[in-house]
Amino acid sequence: MRLSPAPLYHEVADGPEGGVAHWAETSDGVRIRLAHWVHEGAKGTVLLFPGRTEYIEKYGRAASDLRARGFATMIIDWRGQGIADRLTEDRAVGHVGEFGDYQRDVAAMVDAAQALDLPKPFFLLAHSMGGCIGLRALMGGLPVKAAAFSGPMWGIQMSAAMRPTAWALSWVGRKAGAGTSFTPGTKALTYVLDADFECNNLTHDRDMWEYMQVQMRERPDLALGGPGLHWLHEAMNETRALAKLPAPDYPCITFLGGDEKIVDTPAIHKRMENWPGGELHIVKGGEHEVLMELPEMRTPVYDGICAFFDRHL
Repeated sequence: MRLSPAPLYHEVADGPEGGVAHWAETSDGVRIRLAHWVHEGAKGTVLLFPGRTEYIEKYGRAASDLRARGFATMIIDWRGQGIADRLTEDRAVGHVGEFGDYQRDVAAMVDAAQALDLPKPFFLLAHSMGGCIGLRALMGGLPVKAAAFSGPMWGIQMSAAMRPTAWALSWVGRKAGAGTSFTPGTKALTYVLDADFECNNLTHDRDMWEYMQVQMRERPDLALGGPGLHWLHEAMNETRALAKLPAPDYPCITFLGGDEKIVDTPAIHKRMENWPGGELHIVKGGEHEVLMELPEMRTPVYDGICAFFDRHL
C-alpha cells in the first residue's frame, strides 16, 4: 500500500516520542490519516478506533498510557473527521455515505499496519462510534487477538418516545435532501467548546477537558460539530442490524461509565451478556470518556485492558 507523510500535531497531542503520521487512500478513493507510536520491545500494537468527532491527537495521552504498559499504538482519522477527507461542503457536519464505508477505512488501516510491519499481535481498542465500527470489523474477521471497548455505540441513547421521531425525522430529512442538516439540538460548534465543564457528559477530569479544549482552539481544522440527519439514520440502521447478529468469536472486555449519558447502556449490557466469555466492567461514577476520566477511574481501565491483552498475547 502507498503511504505518504501526513502532519501530526505533536504540540497538542502530548503523546510519546516518535509518533509518525501517514496519509492513506481507501478502496473508494477517500484520503484518511493514520498515526502510530512504536517503541523497541513492544509486545504488540493496539489499533485504536476513535469515536464520532474525534481525531488522532485526542489519543496522544492514551498512546502514552498504552506504551507504559508495553504496547505500540496506531490511531485513525475516520473519513469525515479529523483532517481526513471531509464529505460535505460544510465541514462541521458529521456525515458518512453508508456506515459500511467505515470498513473501507478499517481495511486501509490494517493494510498500513502490516505494510509498516508494526509489532504483532494486533489488538483492538474502540471507543463510542469506534465501538460500532469495531464490532462490525470483528464480525468481518479483523486480524486481532482480542478486543476492548469503551462506551461502545451499540445503540444511541434516547427516550422510547423520541426513537420513532428520530427514525422519521432522519428518514424524511434524507429523502428531502436535508441529510446534511444538523440533527435537532446539535450545531456547528464542537461540543467541548460549547458545553460547560460543570455539566459536560464526557469526563469529570478538568485537566482532560482543558486538554481537549486546547486541541480545538489551537487546531480548529480537527473540529467537528453535530451529526447530520443522514448520519443519524445510517447509525441507527447499523446499530439495529448489529444487534440482530451473534457475538463474534473473539475475547472481549468492555468498560462502561456508570453515569453514561450518550450511548445506549441496555444495548451494551445485552451484547455483553450474550458474548461468550466476554467481560463487562462498570466504572462507578464514570462518564462517557472512561479513557479520559479522573486518574482514579482511568488508571484501572488501562490496567484492565492491557492485562486482558497480555492474557491473549
